Amino acid sequence: QVKLVESGGGSVQAGGSLTLSCVDSANTHNCMAWFRQAPGKVREGVASIRTDGLGKWHAASVAARFTISYDNAKKTMYLRMNGLKPEDTAMYYCAAMARYACANWVFYNSWGPGTQVTVSS
Repeated sequence: QVKLVESGGGSVQAGGSLTLSCVDSANTHNCMAWFRQAPGKVREGVASIRTDGLGKWHAASVAARFTISYDNAKKTMYLRMNGLKPEDTAMYYCAAMARYACANWVFYNSWGPGTQVTVSS
């Protein structure tokens, strides 16, 4: 059974940093990604990565501040978030898929329960 578990969310002031983690217990995915959904807004893709280390992608809105990474030995994906802004406040979800279309947000079909990030001004 696929199980993705996020951690690392919390409350920070604007300008602060957080690192999110997602453990992939299934270890059968070629692509993993972070999505976020703010209240009243559509869920959006934030960053994605190939688990073989051959590519990563970041949404334009976060590319200068967020960094996605993957530790194959730990089967864990990370999202380092620097320079957090109040508009980054959202529930952040870990997602994964077996396909190699990592930058195509619509193909992700396995999801974690989410971790809340709140940024105050």
